[in-house]
Amino acid sequence: MSYDLVIIGGGPGGYNCAIRAGQLGLKTAIIESRGKLGGTCLNVGCIPSKALLHASEYFEAATKTFPSMGVKLSGVELDLPQMMKQKEDAVDGLTKGVEFLMRKNKVDYLKGFGTITGKGRVEVAGSDGAKQTLETRNIVIATGSEPTPLPGINIDEERVVSSTGALSLKQVPGKLIVVGAGVIGLELGSVWRRLGAEVTVVEFLDKITPTVDTEIATAFQKILKKQGVKFELGHKVTGVQESGAGLQVTIEPAKGGQARTLDADVVLVAIGRRPFTKGLGLDSIGIKTDARGFIPHDGHLKAGEGVYVLGDATTGAMLAHKAEEEGIAIAQMIAGQWGHVNYDVIPNVIYTYPEVATVGKTEEELKAAGIEYKVGKFQFMANSRARTNHETDGLVKVLEEVATKKVIGVHMVGVGVGEMIGEICVAMEFGASAEDIARTCHAHPTMAEAIREAAKGVDGWVMQS
Repeated sequence: MSYDLVIIGGGPGGYNCAIRAGQLGLKTAIIESRGKLGGTCLNVGCIPSKALLHASEYFEAATKTFPSMGVKLSGVELDLPQMMKQKEDAVDGLTKGVEFLMRKNKVDYLKGFGTITGKGRVEVAGSDGAKQTLETRNIVIATGSEPTPLPGINIDEERVVSSTGALSLKQVPGKLIVVGAGVIGLELGSVWRRLGAEVTVVEFLDKITPTVDTEIATAFQKILKKQGVKFELGHKVTGVQESGAGLQVTIEPAKGGQARTLDADVVLVAIGRRPFTKGLGLDSIGIKTDARGFIPHDGHLKAGEGVYVLGDATTGAMLAHKAEEEGIAIAQMIAGQWGHVNYDVIPNVIYTYPEVATVGKTEEELKAAGIEYKVGKFQFMANSRARTNHETDGLVKVLEEVATKKVIGVHMVGVGVGEMIGEICVAMEFGASAEDIARTCHAHPTMAEAIREAAKGVDGWVMQS
């Protein structure tokens, strides 16, 4: 069969590329080995984790927050099997929805493992062993990523788990050790803490969420500690041993020193993700990965003649929405249209409670680059909606470049900031200054007013604190 493009990988980057290609009239096929479309994001990542985060927030609110708000409840108890079922129901509905979108846009969906066998050729090996070869003018590699293993630690997905296993634990662990203080570890750690686990996070570096603006990361850590999360920063895990019904986790200072052990019922290894490119047949078309396993591209998502790459398989932020933007751009370029991704305006959200949301440059990046900038800040403690909702933890921080008077970074920690960051992305796409945001009327009382006040702060006229 002959196609305009064949996409290997059915995650957010791949399936959005397929939808856009179908809309543009390109004959398109998408190959997915998982048996379900949606990739890591829909099946064992973004979506199931958010389902558990949301449900666990309800549970904690019912047990801890409602009484202070004048709502008395009795007999509240955790039904973990039902919580897992509603998670699976959400995943199932969304993956079926993506499959419907393939049919709607006349995209051929093939279940199997795709291997490039030469220029313009992709072999599909089905689960039944049957093979077929597709001819195509363009190939899109959208194979995503997999959890990075911890050397010497065996992940059995029962007691020592990756993010996949942490989404399906059969009971709440008494003690959970999280290895890695990044997005995945903190989100899933917060789920199980709310449900009753004692959570300790072990991080090699001296700060949590290493890529987040340091001031925001510090404020975030203080909030998590107040909630009961324990931290062992500047430490590495060197071993996990069975000890009766539990586990013993050996940790050592990252800079050298005395080892000690921590008791655990479950260990979550969340030290990052690595690109999945095994078995793709890259050698057949002369493409090599870099030292970290990523497939490089020419700056326009082209990895070779007639071959494009997107998402976690290539460089840049490992985020579903970044992959989606790249998929749309590739489809449009193949169709002869304009395609572009603005990597300076890719938001990042940590869906804990409260959330962390960032976009653009951090103060540390601006200082390192020698860029002169101005800062405006506003604490949610001074926001009227936050006060009435008893959600006062956190702040908004706006960074504006002096030379251009453009907002080039906004960093927030607070309830609902994951939804609020979209306002900033639109403002930055249009080259807004802090004054543009400050002089834009915001509804009162809303949490989003904190953004306006922080923007006022850039020019020194915060009014609400």
